[in-house]
Amino acid sequence: MKSVYLVAIIITIIIGSFFNWILCCEQTETITIEEEYIESVKEDYEEVVEDKKNAPVVNPLIIVDSTGSFSYKSNDNFNFHESDFIIIRPLGPGVDKGVMQVKEYLSSNKNVQITGFYEAREENTSAFPNLGYARANAVKNHLVAKGISAKQINTYGKEMDPLSEYRDVLVGPVSLVITEDAGFKNAEEVVGRIKEQPIVLYFETGKSTINLTEEQRERYLDIVRALDKVDDISVVIYGHTDNTGNAENNMILGKDRAEFIKAYLVRNGISAENIETVSKGQNEPVANNNTAEGRAENRRTVITIK
Repeated sequence: MKSVYLVAIIITIIIGSFFNWILCCEQTETITIEEEYIESVKEDYEEVVEDKKNAPVVNPLIIVDSTGSFSYKSNDNFNFHESDFIIIRPLGPGVDKGVMQVKEYLSSNKNVQITGFYEAREENTSAFPNLGYARANAVKNHLVAKGISAKQINTYGKEMDPLSEYRDVLVGPVSLVITEDAGFKNAEEVVGRIKEQPIVLYFETGKSTINLTEEQRERYLDIVRALDKVDDISVVIYGHTDNTGNAENNMILGKDRAEFIKAYLVRNGISAENIETVSKGQNEPVANNNTAEGRAENRRTVITIK
């Protein structure tokens, strides 16, 4: 009899242990599956967040006619590095597609208004009053290269904070609007004013450095606009020196200075074909070469229009 009870107790213990093992393992397995699922979802979420963080900023190129029905939009755009005004290339296909549609759409009474934007924190590395004008001029030159007349393009510069940015690249800091506004109207007057008051830049002895004042930047903008609007004019740069050294070397130095300024103007958007350089050497002083002050005035280049 005792043996029967003993067997029954043993069987009960075995059965209880079996069910306890089953339930325990199932619970452990369930917890493991839940943890793995949560971990995988977390990883997916982190990947999505990271992808979003690294995704390019989409600031679309939008071209509209403020007085008509033309409208164009593309995710491609004109992009620039910070504190720079050179268009980053290659351009996306959507940019030139839009430019060609604008070219086909423009009529004699329509113009393209290009506004370039800049942030206050950016350094103005251009010859223009601000980077906005410089960027607008770069876009203008691209449109001209595609066959749109410069006479139908007006450029402007405007501060805007903040600009759309992706990895130190400013995405589309320009706007293009088709309008009937004639824009820059007094080009002939500007040409006369520049001839009377050309841009004069001074050099230290044996050095070629450029430091434009705000007034000179405004004059440079006038020169660029005048070239766009008036036929049969060009820029001429005269290089002058003091009488230090010999006359022959000073003729070379004057030419070098004029060529240095030419390269600077070309980088700032004026076609090399529209610029002539002439050296006057030491032959046309404006001050007395017997004084340091006078020699400093004679070491100069003169930028004007002819």
